[in-house]
Amino acid sequence: MPVTETAIIHADLDSFYASVEQRDHPHLRGKPVVVGGGVVLAASYEAKAFGVHTPMGGRAARALCPNLIEVPPRFDAYVEASKAVFAIFKETTPLVEGLSIDEAFLDVSGLRRVSGEPRAIATELRRRVRDEVGLAISVGIARTKFLAKVASAVGKPDGLLEVPPGTELDFLHPLPVERLWGVGPVTARKLHERGITTVGQVAELPEPSLVGMLGAGSGRHLFALAHNRDPRRVDTGRRRRSIGSQQALGRGPRSVDDLDAVLVGLVDRVSRRMRKADRVGRTVVLRLRFGDFTRATRSHTLAEATDETLVLLQAVRTLLRAEIPRLRTDGVTLLGLSITNLQDAKAVQLALPFDGKDRRRLDAALDQVQARFGTKAIGRTTLVARPLRPEAPRLPGHD
Repeated sequence: MPVTETAIIHADLDSFYASVEQRDHPHLRGKPVVVGGGVVLAASYEAKAFGVHTPMGGRAARALCPNLIEVPPRFDAYVEASKAVFAIFKETTPLVEGLSIDEAFLDVSGLRRVSGEPRAIATELRRRVRDEVGLAISVGIARTKFLAKVASAVGKPDGLLEVPPGTELDFLHPLPVERLWGVGPVTARKLHERGITTVGQVAELPEPSLVGMLGAGSGRHLFALAHNRDPRRVDTGRRRRSIGSQQALGRGPRSVDDLDAVLVGLVDRVSRRMRKADRVGRTVVLRLRFGDFTRATRSHTLAEATDETLVLLQAVRTLLRAEIPRLRTDGVTLLGLSITNLQDAKAVQLALPFDGKDRRRLDAALDQVQARFGTKAIGRTTLVARPLRPEAPRLPGHD
């Protein structure tokens, strides 16, 4: 690979949650394991061999794999493992763009004289993750972020796949259309109905034909990717556009009061993160997954950006109330909350009169107590006798 060529690594931990459980519990190694009970949060490769996948219900997973072993999530362990892996990423190159708790892009273009060729760098990275953290990680190397991510997926599990410059289209075009970002079940069905099953067949179509078939945004997007056109660079300075959290509930019955208690916990958690990051937001987004695995997203934009717990709670409660008829009919297996349209708190002009300052002082006082003595030291009365499951993990170093 010539010195002038961009080299991007996509590193993706294999079956992350399940792999951490197998690492920490030797009796689970080599066995079909899922994390979660009511809903599968992660599945080991042994379980995936039976067709088990996320977010499948626990009953369906057990029907596919009678010997399935279910373990409860341990988010603290996953966060610690992620921090250790990201530390290795950042020791490999300062140009790291985290995508989630278990994957990242790394730009190693300028490291040839210091660390060697990209493949050697990736090999050493994989060795360190295995030796120091005890986990397998798959790595893809290419000139574009898109192709690096495709390469790591094709190389799974526990693989390293490099796509040398000049061979990109030879590698990409035989792959199924589902490998293109943005091709979900609906888009794949539209393409299959027209006899288009490979990326190469997408590349053979004129861009106007794809636009007419899929719409302007999707058509142009897929046309570019099918020709490996992805000008994006690894972005290390990106601030999150939203702050959120979610909780899987399982498939048991839940009363409205139970769901409200979950919401209180989510809002308390998210608003605390916002204040810690000096961020305020205007749009409240509620995400639901129903008992039939369909999903819904509801949102409300406030008049002013805020990080106040009670203001955000009132908004999300209004969104949930509108869904009560469906919740009673179909049940709900997951609630999620995110705050978008984020701004820097110090850059926002406060409204007059300052009738919210007492609430803000209360929020700040709660934050200080929880920071010093733990989140269980003090909390909202709604949560008394209703302990929530551990919060979902966040990407290390992000809001």
